[in-house]
Amino acid sequence: MASSHSSSPVPQGSSSDVFVKKEVDSTKHIRPVQSLPDVCPKEPTGDSNSLCVAPSLVTDQHRWTIYHSKVNLPAALNDPRLAKRESDFFTKTWGLDFVDTEVIPSFYLPQISKEHFTVYQQEISQREKIHERCKNICPPKDTFDRTLLHTHDKSRTDLEQVPKIFMKPDFALDDSLTFNSVLPWSHFNTAGGKGNRDAASSKLLQEKLSHYLDIVEVNIAHQISLRSEAFFHAMTSQHELQDYLKKTSQAVKMLRDKIAQIDKVMCEGSLHILRLALSRNNCVKVYNKLKLMATVHQTQPTVQVLLSASEFVGALDLIATTQEVLQQELQGIHSFRHLGSQLCELEKLIDKMMIAEFSTYCHNDLNRPLEDDCQILEEERLVSLLFGLLKQRKLNFLEIYSEEMIITAKNIIKQCVINKVSQVEELDTDAVTKLADQMRMLNFPQWFDLLKDIFSKFTVFLQRVKATLNIIHSVVLSVLDKNQRTRELEEVSQQKNAAKDNSLDTEVAYLIHEGIFISDAFSENELTPIAIDTTSQRNASPNSEPCSSDSVSEPECTTDSSSSKEQTSSSATPGGVDIMANEDMKLTDLELGKLANNIQELLYSASDICHDRAVKFLMSRAKDGFLEKLNSMEFITLSRLMETFILDTEQICGRKSMSLLGALQSQANKFVNRFHEERKTKLSLLLDNERWKQADVPAEFQELVDSLSDGKITLPEKKSGATEERKPAEVLIVEGQQYAVVGTVLLLIRIILEYCQCVDNIPSVTTDMLTRLSDLLKYFNSRSCQLVLGAGALQVVGLKTITTKNLALSSRCLQLIVHYLPVIRAHFAARLQPKQYSMLRHFDHITKDYHDHIAEISAKLVAIMDSLFDKLLSKYEVKAPVPSACFRNICKQMTKMHEAIIDLLPEEQTQMLFLRINASYKLHLKKQLSHLNVINDGGPQNGLVTADVAFYTGNLQALKGLKDLDLNMAEIWEQKR
Repeated sequence: MASSHSSSPVPQGSSSDVFVKKEVDSTKHIRPVQSLPDVCPKEPTGDSNSLCVAPSLVTDQHRWTIYHSKVNLPAALNDPRLAKRESDFFTKTWGLDFVDTEVIPSFYLPQISKEHFTVYQQEISQREKIHERCKNICPPKDTFDRTLLHTHDKSRTDLEQVPKIFMKPDFALDDSLTFNSVLPWSHFNTAGGKGNRDAASSKLLQEKLSHYLDIVEVNIAHQISLRSEAFFHAMTSQHELQDYLKKTSQAVKMLRDKIAQIDKVMCEGSLHILRLALSRNNCVKVYNKLKLMATVHQTQPTVQVLLSASEFVGALDLIATTQEVLQQELQGIHSFRHLGSQLCELEKLIDKMMIAEFSTYCHNDLNRPLEDDCQILEEERLVSLLFGLLKQRKLNFLEIYSEEMIITAKNIIKQCVINKVSQVEELDTDAVTKLADQMRMLNFPQWFDLLKDIFSKFTVFLQRVKATLNIIHSVVLSVLDKNQRTRELEEVSQQKNAAKDNSLDTEVAYLIHEGIFISDAFSENELTPIAIDTTSQRNASPNSEPCSSDSVSEPECTTDSSSSKEQTSSSATPGGVDIMANEDMKLTDLELGKLANNIQELLYSASDICHDRAVKFLMSRAKDGFLEKLNSMEFITLSRLMETFILDTEQICGRKSMSLLGALQSQANKFVNRFHEERKTKLSLLLDNERWKQADVPAEFQELVDSLSDGKITLPEKKSGATEERKPAEVLIVEGQQYAVVGTVLLLIRIILEYCQCVDNIPSVTTDMLTRLSDLLKYFNSRSCQLVLGAGALQVVGLKTITTKNLALSSRCLQLIVHYLPVIRAHFAARLQPKQYSMLRHFDHITKDYHDHIAEISAKLVAIMDSLFDKLLSKYEVKAPVPSACFRNICKQMTKMHEAIIDLLPEEQTQMLFLRINASYKLHLKKQLSHLNVINDGGPQNGLVTADVAFYTGNLQALKGLKDLDLNMAEIWEQKR
């Protein structure tokens, strides 16, 4: 049981204890203690483990133990049936049949002898000697009294007889289960004729409980006897402690008497002097406090005076200083209990007054005449308002300025329209009442002057806005700079104070009986003159106003703590006003930086407002299609004016606004569409009326082509006098080459130059113009192919036939366009962005299409002669006369072909064309000779053919430009096999 172990006097936990316990347990079986029979049933409650080990007659009488064994060990080992005892263990165990044979030694196991343990004995011998020596020096502690151990073991064994339910900490008979376990009702039931047995059982239960009580009392008495010496020792220590306390009390009394004498002789006088010094300091503080109260009492009248002079910053500084004094030095003063709330209401009133004043200033500044040279109106007033608004964190003043800008921009356009309409006498203002309708009645020069006037007014307006915003921006930056400077000064002062505190010698402060340190008293005495001087300076004139209009730069009514804590600095602002920047500026660096960015965004917004109003004005005029009806020069003039305004606003505001640029681009797209449709329609009409005859080249077109010789595309100015005197030329001379062209191509060249000139005047439409120009060139190529090669001119114009001259002229016109395609491509490439270079592939495709068209025309000319050769040579007969009629007709047709194209095509192209025609001639002649079986055998037929071929060759080489032509007529004969 736990209680028996805890009360045991025997030491627990050592190795010797374990040995003794084992020894005692072994003796317990030899000499068991006879206990009374347990008549109590097994306890139904408590720990199951503890209950199962408790002794019980009811449960243990049926459990088998070693004591129930009827045969001992020697009897079990000796078999009575054997005649003699076994000689050894094996015969005892396995019988007489076991034969003791010699065991053969294993080959895998070594023979162990004493020499194998020699090394171990040598190593362990020294340790054994040390161990024996230690045993002699320190004998074992197992010297306890065996009798005591035996007594303890006996008492423990007795206690184990007591059921564990009595040893539980929560043992209580008022519990029904516990009561039934200790005193079962079955022992008290006398009904049913079992009275004698129940009475015996009850008596036995009573004796058992009495026996348990005796065991517990014996053990308690034994424990008390073991601890009797400790009780006597405690009583003796109590008497000694009382003697020590008595001596200590007497020593303390003597010490107190000595301290009282020392205090009376040495300390009372000095302490009285210190008390007088503290009283004097308190009186000075009260006097200064009264003077400060008199100064604070004059705050409200002074604020009214400052507000009447529009000194908002000074009034706010005075209110802030007064509130700080009320919260620190005058806190709890009953007479000033309402002053704080009154100052707060007054501060709110000042906020409203500043916002109204700023709104009025913005209206007056932005709506004054734009002809005024002064860009900033009342700069000092603006700076004062800005500092006041920043001090009160009223950052919505930029929104007020933005709203005023929108209103002013509307008024500028309205006033400009009114002024322009009033100057035009042709307008009937009585019939047309609306201002927008009157504006739409202006012609282009009048409307253009109006737009120019609006743009100039907007430029001046933006310059004024920029100047005002620059002042606001400089004020914000000055406040930001002062905040940073103040923070740096505070850090420096904190570092200095820390160094000063570290350098001071720390002395012991003696505590007096009133709770005041002597060192504090001396320090207050030293600081008193400084406080008096500060207060006297602050209250030099108590009857005068504490703050005047100059209080903006020199704040009054500062407290001792605030003056030592705040580092104020004044600097000249752009308006020339000195403003104090201190901790009252509650804006953080992040807020000030964000405000500076908002100011720059407001400038961008001003530019956007002007552009938006200009776009609305432009769209109101474009409702009736006015802008789409402008000619090229008018639109270019308008475009240049708008681009100039966009550049001016970008230079002023630092960012390009996109609204007006987008409107210009939209109108430019409409202009490009109309521009292209007009010229495409014009080209279509020219092609439909073109008879494909060589046209004379006027002098102006020759000058136009000459202007392109240096690679620059520009439309020359018209010179009326010089062009009338010069006669038109038959051909167009381009870089030394003659081009015989039709009139449509001359006009097409001029149209192409107009496209290029439009790109120079309106760079924003470069890509659109490139697409439209490529479409125009493709249209000319396809339409001319339909009219000439496709013979569409027979129905459209009424030509009788498409002659070789028409074909050659069409080819030469196409060659002229191809000549200028690289120049046009370079012109557009110089005006495209690098990412737009892929659009130049249109010119490559057009060049390929034109070359294919030219090749088709050449093929058509060859095909015409090919059909002629097929027709004539199919009837050729080798007979006299020489030359034959067939060859005479062929030479005649060749001469006509040469006469038709020699003045149109260059000599090189003519030679190449006739070489191709000659190849076709040789092919047909060879075919006919093969059909007639005429061979190169030197016979009569061969001679006739040779004579005809010589006639053809001589006639062809006699033509202009074909003298050196290599005809190679030997190819007409079949090769001999």
